[in-house]
Amino acid sequence: MELTLHSTFPAGLDDEWLALLQSNHINVPFLRPDYLRLWWENRGGGEWPAEAQMALVTARENGRLVAVAPLFHAPSHQGEPRLMLVGSVEITDYLDFIVEPGRLDEFASALLPFLQKAALPAWKNLDLYNIFDNSPVLVALEKAAHTAGWAYQAEHAYHCPHINLPGDWETYLAGIDKKQRHEIRRKMRRLESAEVPNHWYLVEDAATLDSEIDGFMALMDQDDEKARFLTPPMRAFWRDVVRWAFNNHYLHMAFLEIDGQKAAAYLAFDYLNHLFVYNSGISRTHWEYSPGWVLLGYQLQWANEQGKATFDFMRGDEEYKYRFGGVDRNLLRVTLTPT
Repeated sequence: MELTLHSTFPAGLDDEWLALLQSNHINVPFLRPDYLRLWWENRGGGEWPAEAQMALVTARENGRLVAVAPLFHAPSHQGEPRLMLVGSVEITDYLDFIVEPGRLDEFASALLPFLQKAALPAWKNLDLYNIFDNSPVLVALEKAAHTAGWAYQAEHAYHCPHINLPGDWETYLAGIDKKQRHEIRRKMRRLESAEVPNHWYLVEDAATLDSEIDGFMALMDQDDEKARFLTPPMRAFWRDVVRWAFNNHYLHMAFLEIDGQKAAAYLAFDYLNHLFVYNSGISRTHWEYSPGWVLLGYQLQWANEQGKATFDFMRGDEEYKYRFGGVDRNLLRVTLTPT
């Protein structure tokens, strides 16, 4: 296994990377090279300074790509300089290595001494966020750290509720709490029986995409915390990500309009038959109709009817996610430190 350090995304690697991703233990849109390249070009919407340095590691055997560790060197920022996964931390929910099945132990054992000798600025540790607690990469890294004499620490980082969909709207409703089932139906019926015109739709027209992005961010701006999050660099990144998803046929951007005004919106990625819900925006204008809950109900109904396997709320333990039937998964932050 021959390891190579790259200071940029290698030209011509995408096809091999994507083929490897198909057999990886986890395949999510955030591990695709085109998404991670976009994140890197924007430094996570301004989360990291321009002087952050790519430290992507590939492993080959007889010329064949068998592993990718998409790392970067993070300069002093909330602590000592460190090596992190490209995509860390705030706007990429799920991260990991991409490794051929059966090669994790070998790759992890080779990676740690390789990084110590690599031509990189000084760093204190490997600081790996947003890895699922059941990822086999963690087992391999802990074993490799023990063998190399490194310190290994894992801590809980985020809750990630998700719903396994049965493929039928009524069956889904029957599987959640009775009180919540009644609330969903009541709120949907209240809007549907109101005299005010209303409808929901998915964004499908390239000609209106930019204006729909504007509309989505205008809804987010009505929440003070989300408005602070949407700095100018973050807004630019968001536009790029939505266009990327649209061009690759992953975009699931849904709006609920009430009386001709955008009242709620959900942005998700429709990827390999799973919906990954990325963010949302709610208007205060029609608050009495519970537009966020109603649109979420429509999305779950649509996802069941379309045969989607899961409805993934991703990071965040907001109460409504569990009231709609979300079941927790957990992401870890793992730190490996040479001693």
